[in-house]
This record gives sequence, C-alpha cells and structure tokens, in this order.
Amino acid sequence: MTAGRFISLEGGEGVGKSTQARALADALARRGIECEVTREPGGSAGAEAIRGLLMAGAVDRWSPHAEALLFAAARSDHIDRLIHPAVEAGRWVICDRFLDSTRAYQGVAGGIDDGAILALHAFGSRGLLPDRTLVLTLPDEEAAARASARDGAANDRFGLRDENFHRAVNAAFRGFAEAEPDRFRLIDATGSKQDVTDRLVAAVADWLP
Repeated sequence: MTAGRFISLEGGEGVGKSTQARALADALARRGIECEVTREPGGSAGAEAIRGLLMAGAVDRWSPHAEALLFAAARSDHIDRLIHPAVEAGRWVICDRFLDSTRAYQGVAGGIDDGAILALHAFGSRGLLPDRTLVLTLPDEEAAARASARDGAANDRFGLRDENFHRAVNAAFRGFAEAEPDRFRLIDATGSKQDVTDRLVAAVADWLP
C-alpha cells in the first residue's frame, strides 16, 4: 500500500482556510483520492479538549509560551491518533493549520524564538512536517474585512488581536515560504471560491495520477 500525503493549509485570519480545506478534499475525492480533513488545534478527542482552553476566554488568558506548550500537546495527540494512522493507511490528510501557525502566532508575532518552537515540536511530535504547506494569501486589509464579516464580535482569542499582530502573522507566513520553497506554496486567495480551489489543486498536481 502506498502511503498517503499530509497537506497543511495556512494563512492569517479571514483567508478561507476552513472552506478551502473542505473544497480541496472534495476536488481530490473526484479524482479518486480518499481524504481526511482535520484542524489544529483539534482532530482528536484530547486535542479538541485543549482547543477549548486555547480558543476561548480573554486575549491575555495565556502567555505566548503557555500557548505554544498547549498547541504542542494538542499536536502530539493529533498526530498519534489521526494524522499518522491516516497517512500510513494511504489517505491524504488536509489539516487546517499546523506547526507553522505556532511559528507565526506564538513565534514571530508572540516573540518566541523559532528555534525554541521547532525544538518543542521535535520533542512532542518527533519533528513531523507536512509534505506540502499551502499558504492562502490576501492583502492585509481584505483579510481583516473578511474576518470581520465572518465573525463579527464573535472572534476567538486570536482573531481579537490587534492589527499589528495580524500584520506580523501574515508577514511571517510569507517569510516561511520564501525560506522553505521546497515545502511551501503561496496561494492567491482572491477571486471566487472555485478559483482558489483550482489554484490549490494545481499546487499538488505533481502528485495526482
């Protein structure tokens, strides 16, 4: 049996990751590829419990260091219980956020050294990286407007951060893609939903039968 693929979708608030994760899975299913769509934090019972701690409450409920530890714990369980078994069984896993969100949010925007986050990941998740990371990109102002239209006053702790925080996050993802071009692909998230899905499919076309 051929092992599957592990794809992460990344980007700042309002770029459409959750919508496009499902749309990409549907597009791949039409090509005969069995997919699992999951999210971070979450994807397993333990990780979903940690998600409740991370996403709710005041913006300052946790420090960036505490957040990084909680994300790492959730990720470790998620990998062991869902991601690794699915890939080993030959399925493709499409994950809405993964390690690079911690690197961007708690690392670049939160002030934690990237090496420390990677070391924590090496311990908790044995350094597992996606086969490919697709970063959805929008101009900062458009992303903010979409996030506001989507969530209104119901933003989670991360959506409630200020404009400078989100600009730092968006810049971090672009920096990661520039530094690691073998793994990352930048995907223009402007245009229709179908336009964006088509770009995502094109970004994995080299794997398609």
